[in-house]
Amino acid sequence: MPPQLLPASAAAFAPRASSVNVVLGSKVEPWLTQTLKRINRVKRPLNSVPQHQRCLTETLSSPNAIWTLTSLMLPKAPEADLKKDSDPLVEAISNYQIIHVEAYIVHVDMVLRNEVAYKLTPDTIDTLVEYHKDIYCANAKANIYDWTEKDQQCKKLHEEYVQAINKFVYRTHVTALEGLEEDGMGELLGGKSDEVKSQILGLQKPLLPPPPKVMDVFRQPPLLPSSPASMLWSQPHATSCLPAPVEAWRVLPSSPSVSVTSADSNVTLWATMGLGDAQLPSPTPSFSQPFTTAPMYSAAYSTAGLYYGSPLVTSPIPQLPLPSMLAPQCGVSVGYASFGGWDHRYDNYATTM
Repeated sequence: MPPQLLPASAAAFAPRASSVNVVLGSKVEPWLTQTLKRINRVKRPLNSVPQHQRCLTETLSSPNAIWTLTSLMLPKAPEADLKKDSDPLVEAISNYQIIHVEAYIVHVDMVLRNEVAYKLTPDTIDTLVEYHKDIYCANAKANIYDWTEKDQQCKKLHEEYVQAINKFVYRTHVTALEGLEEDGMGELLGGKSDEVKSQILGLQKPLLPPPPKVMDVFRQPPLLPSSPASMLWSQPHATSCLPAPVEAWRVLPSSPSVSVTSADSNVTLWATMGLGDAQLPSPTPSFSQPFTTAPMYSAAYSTAGLYYGSPLVTSPIPQLPLPSMLAPQCGVSVGYASFGGWDHRYDNYATTM
């Protein structure tokens, strides 16, 4: 790609040069000859390349050679100060203004890049800078939350815009010179004004808040056997309300495949199991049935239903007093006897009372 050659007058904050840098090729395009003949009030000879270059340079170097690149409709005041009216036309006229973006040509190249370069006039730059400071920054600050360095960030944003608008140079194809008028004035044709508008509005950067700080998330470590929380239940005051162990014959087997026929076998299977190890589910609601002559066996099957979870139909049994040794301890109910030995053990106990 050929190097982008621009004169010193195209730099930021540089004054306008007294003469425009024009570079033509060895052959002049016919459309350029027709354009120069159209804008000249006095007929000038245009028979060679130097004559075209001299005529174009003098025309573009005139103080009146100002081009209108585009027009912007911008608010006159911040959003909080805009007037409200029922008529949209009256509201638009009262609150908005049209700014004509004007520029002058600083460079014409018909050899390497076939382009023409425009630089904004000082009046246009001052108008855009004032709008950005008084209106755009005010709206940006009002539409975002506050933080510590908000004013400094807004000031920095405006300073960056001042640098960018002064460095702005619009470059387009040399065919834009077809819009040249008398005294070197002109206007962009072919929809290029929309391109200029998009580039100028793109220089207005949004006011961004600082990124959120990363908060450290502390997770509770898992409880280990040696941790104080896990050892809480091993303290004497913590075990005062735990259920006391029960004898083996008072616990019903929890598996149907295990058959227990004697107290010795109960001791073998369940001697090391306390009442706290046996998880008793909530009993299922019983159905009201007529009283039968086998209250003990129906009560045993009802008790078995608590372990197997089967919806057995039970019969009501009379409320019999239990000895103090079978009373619940610390809110936890005691276990139940096995199937085979419940009836005769209860009868034996009843006869001794």
